[in-house]
Amino acid sequence: MLAPGMELQLKKVPGFCDEGLHTRLPHLNGFVNCDVLVGYRAVYRISFAMAVFFFIFSMLMIQVKTSNDPRASVHNGFWFFKIAAIVGIMVGAFYIPEGPFTRAWFAIGSAGAFCFILIQLVLLVDLAHSWNESWVERMEEGNSRCWYAALLSCTGLFYIVSVILLVLFYIFYTQPDGCTENKFFISINLILCVAVSIISILPKVQENQPRSGLLQSSIITLYTMYLTWSAMSNEPDRSCNPSLLNIITQITTSTIAPANTTIVPATPAPPKSLQWWDAQSIVGLTIFVLCLLYSSIRSSSNSQVSKLTLSGSDSAILEDGVGAGGGAGEEVVRRVADNEKEGVQYSYAFFHFMLFLAALYIMMTLTNWYSPDADFKTMTSKWPAVWVKITSSWVCLLLYVWTLVAPLVFKNRDFS
Repeated sequence: MLAPGMELQLKKVPGFCDEGLHTRLPHLNGFVNCDVLVGYRAVYRISFAMAVFFFIFSMLMIQVKTSNDPRASVHNGFWFFKIAAIVGIMVGAFYIPEGPFTRAWFAIGSAGAFCFILIQLVLLVDLAHSWNESWVERMEEGNSRCWYAALLSCTGLFYIVSVILLVLFYIFYTQPDGCTENKFFISINLILCVAVSIISILPKVQENQPRSGLLQSSIITLYTMYLTWSAMSNEPDRSCNPSLLNIITQITTSTIAPANTTIVPATPAPPKSLQWWDAQSIVGLTIFVLCLLYSSIRSSSNSQVSKLTLSGSDSAILEDGVGAGGGAGEEVVRRVADNEKEGVQYSYAFFHFMLFLAALYIMMTLTNWYSPDADFKTMTSKWPAVWVKITSSWVCLLLYVWTLVAPLVFKNRDFS
């Protein structure tokens, strides 16, 4: 829907930017092409269809315990009808009249995306702990110097990158007499990251969790820096939110200018056309894919992934059935056995609810958390998007701290 040329087809849909399709609409100090606004609205409707589809299935699959439940066959089959249903909802969504729809769906999308970011945080914390445990185990088994060097190198690299990002934030996302919110975001997250790193190596924490260390803290710190940058990239004030191209231009100008030349900082200007493939969206979608892959390949029954998806026991596996007359000269017939007659291997309802949240997260990422107003006058980033992302960074740090101190608070519980 955001691909070049697609707007020529979208303009044929009734109600999509009828009032002067090729006019340029005022957007702060610059202009926004109405064609881009049409693409964003199309993304909203496609995502609306997916979200509605998965939410309905999430409600439908509540309390499905075994494959003997008639609803389980709907989950595992009827693919033609399900695909036809989602396509039908998508087509119908394009005829939803404008007005409060976009604003209401923006609010719902922001809430759903925030919840999905929290799920990503759980996966990230689990990844950090699993990574550290794996390398510490190999270090204890043998060749300790090699694994210790690898552990130290990765930890140092993550902290160095985080410090570099921190310096760049202060240079390009703050002004001496302005950008108070950005100064607060950067400073408070710096303090929190330092505090988290110190907590991870406290003697009491090390005593209850010998394998907790700075590797996990460095990963969480780097991710916090990303969330901070992502939040500041949605700030409505363009003077406090330069584009990546503008930052590169300033760096290049400062590098090649003669020593006696006075460098006048370029005034950040809004992009002439808003596209989804900016740095923030690319990084966000990359993290989304990596978390998706990690949740798919993580198989440990003690991992937070299985607890998050409410999975059942891993012990049940598919069995190979041998047909009658399976002698030495007979061809062996392999049949798939139903291993969910006594209990499903994961929560069907929560599976669809995860996809519902993922649809909202992708919608907000592709549209850069922008909200096209129904009156065609503005297409600006919103402060709620900034607070959603910066709050998620604080929740990330709080969640990680809880994994460190929980064994101290509840000493009788197993946190392995």
